[in-house]
Amino acid sequence: MTVAELNLLDQPSFIGAIGWVFEQSPWVAERAWASRPFANLHALHSALIDQVERASFTERLALLEAHPDLGSRARLSTASTTEQSGAGLDSLTPPEFEQLHRLNTAYRARFGFPFLLAVKGSTKHDVLRSLQARIESSPEDEYREALRQVYRIARFRLEDLIAS
Repeated sequence: MTVAELNLLDQPSFIGAIGWVFEQSPWVAERAWASRPFANLHALHSALIDQVERASFTERLALLEAHPDLGSRARLSTASTTEQSGAGLDSLTPPEFEQLHRLNTAYRARFGFPFLLAVKGSTKHDVLRSLQARIESSPEDEYREALRQVYRIARFRLEDLIAS
C-alpha cells in the first residue's frame, strides 16, 4: 500500500489498514484520518503522533498498557510476535527468561505500565540491558521515553506496511 492509496480510503477502511499500528489503539488512526492527505510516510507518522500527544493522559496510559510485556508468553499481536522474535526474545534461556520476567515485574510495579522498547535491530541482550538501565529512571522521564518507544514501534510498522 502507498500513502497515496491510504489518502483515498474512507475512515473505516483507513482504520482497518493502519489502526493496528498503535497496539490495540485504533482510535489513533481514527482521529488522524481527518488530517489527510498525507504527503508521505513522515507526514502520516507525524499526524498519528500528534493525535496521541493531543489525547488525554488516561488515553495515553491505556495505549502504553495495551502493549505486552517483552518476552512474555502471553497472547501477542502478530506484529508484536514478529518484532519480539526478531530480537531473540522467543529464544531466551531459562535464566534469561527469569531475569526478564523479574525486571518486567519490577518495572511495571514502579511505573504502572509495561517496559516498552522498539526492539527492531536489537538483541535479547540489548533488551535486558535497556530494561535494567531504564528501571532507574524517574516516572516522568520514563513515561516520556515509553511514548517515544511507542512512536518508534509505530514508525517501524508503518515502514513495513507502506511502499515508498
